[in-house]
Amino acid sequence: MEVVIRTNQLSKYYGKGGEIKAVDVLDLEVYEGETFGLLGPNGAGKTTTIRLLNCIIKPTSGTATVNGHDILKEETEVKRLTGLLAESPGLYEKLSAYEFLEFMGALYDVPTNVLSERIDELLKLFGLYERRDYLLEGYSRGMKQRILIAAAMIHDPPILFFDEPTSMLDPRAALMVKDLIKKLVDSAGKTIFICSHILPIVEELCDRIGIIDQGRLIAVGSIEEIIAQTGTKTLEEAFIAITGGVEEKELLAWREQRGANT
Repeated sequence: MEVVIRTNQLSKYYGKGGEIKAVDVLDLEVYEGETFGLLGPNGAGKTTTIRLLNCIIKPTSGTATVNGHDILKEETEVKRLTGLLAESPGLYEKLSAYEFLEFMGALYDVPTNVLSERIDELLKLFGLYERRDYLLEGYSRGMKQRILIAAAMIHDPPILFFDEPTSMLDPRAALMVKDLIKKLVDSAGKTIFICSHILPIVEELCDRIGIIDQGRLIAVGSIEEIIAQTGTKTLEEAFIAITGGVEEKELLAWREQRGANT
């Protein structure tokens, strides 16, 4: 299988002395056509990794290639080859769904003769065609998430990045987004890179996963391989075994605080 994302000692440090290691010497490969999940606790470095691979921020050291293009030397080419659903994306709610996708297509220089047809196709694919002229401010949260995924696809990139794609969604909306991602995998032939701390999403959608903690990649493989490596029975148990879980003293402190407040 062809490698479409490859990182080489990719690192991002913050602080005057670089003491905060958001991503620390990350070596990772993602294959064409797979759905890869980067799993980790909050603050583990997942979003920073996505921001680095989409040329939003620059690494402190190391580098990466996306579809053969260097993130340091070929930013424009990388951005044309990727679509990003950020964890906290911006949305122009005074535009209609059609106008928003038209605007995003113009940003990516999608030819005018292609753009309107592609917008219609995406709106139909995502079940929003009948509401194409409605303002986004009237959309539900799940519908907004779908239109944001459509926006990430407007220039037909081969690689899609989804950062916490179901965060802040109710179960019904989360299910709709999960089904949509499955449809993209089955019918569109995209390579999909998902960051999440929600285990069921990763279990359901991903061919392989990596587990990152405190900026370090500490496990990578299929879910079955990671469970076998840890001698556990479920991904949840494997995740806790690898990342260390929650220390007993933390639980005791929480209980004591809770008791003091009641």
